[in-house]
Amino acid sequence: MQIFKQTPKFDFMGKRKFAIAFSLILVLASIGSLVVRGLNFGLDFTGGTLLEVGYEVPVDLNNVRKTLHQAGFGDAVVQHFGTSKDILVRLAPQQAKAGESLGDQVLTALQKAADGKVEMRRQEFVGPQVGDELRDDGGLAMIIAMGFILVYVMARFEYRFAVGSIIALIHDVIITLGFFSFFQWEFDLTVLAAVLAVIGYSLNDTIVVFDRIRENFRRIRKGTPISIINTSLNQTLSRTMMTSITTLWVVLAMFFMGGELIHSFSLALIIGIGVGTYSSIYVASTAALALKITRESLMPVQKEGADQQEIS
Repeated sequence: MQIFKQTPKFDFMGKRKFAIAFSLILVLASIGSLVVRGLNFGLDFTGGTLLEVGYEVPVDLNNVRKTLHQAGFGDAVVQHFGTSKDILVRLAPQQAKAGESLGDQVLTALQKAADGKVEMRRQEFVGPQVGDELRDDGGLAMIIAMGFILVYVMARFEYRFAVGSIIALIHDVIITLGFFSFFQWEFDLTVLAAVLAVIGYSLNDTIVVFDRIRENFRRIRKGTPISIINTSLNQTLSRTMMTSITTLWVVLAMFFMGGELIHSFSLALIIGIGVGTYSSIYVASTAALALKITRESLMPVQKEGADQQEIS
């Protein structure tokens, strides 16, 4: 299926300076937010106790917070989970109380203050040491993934393409993390998995674009690097848009119908797909162009007696 009946002729590289300025603003704003506000790490990384409690009737969160404060849990984070009858209670690691008994203590306090029946739906406990290890290992996983990507792209294409792809991936990761930092959305293991998925998605799109750029540099003899890259981007635009749109439809279904447990995961994917599609068109190609990619650097080593067909 084709989005465009004919190959479009958008001047992508002609707008590259505006794209660079836009990307720099987003990246700098994201870094600033990450430095000032940081990420709102979930219990997977910070450690603590997560409780899911169900009521028979809708419950007011302010009353729940007041009840928990009086019971000695003043630092509890309370929010609705799905419906107004269900709540999530997040507790930081407690020094004076055993983690395994926190659920019973919280449930007892809530039952005393409630009009109807209150039941425990779910209880999870993560130690702070485990949370620190998960956070460090998660960051290390992203660095290792990008390192292998750099080696792979350099071996398959050329070092300018490898650097361009890594710049695009770093761009995507920073902006995605920046959104979670700025809005203080919870960052847990599912979001980390989504960020790693975004890296793979963005790389796949970038590889398709780079394949076409390399092919056109070898085939089109008369043409500037800017015109050849523009031609390549327009030729792959239909495929890029179809991939992004179909993937986005699935992720949107997960976001609206998948429930609270995968809400943050699908939200990170939505942001990543949008940013990754943009970066594969503008950031990666612009970086390769800025590094002076040329036809000669992409030509294969010519074997003696081999004829090379070129299109003028």
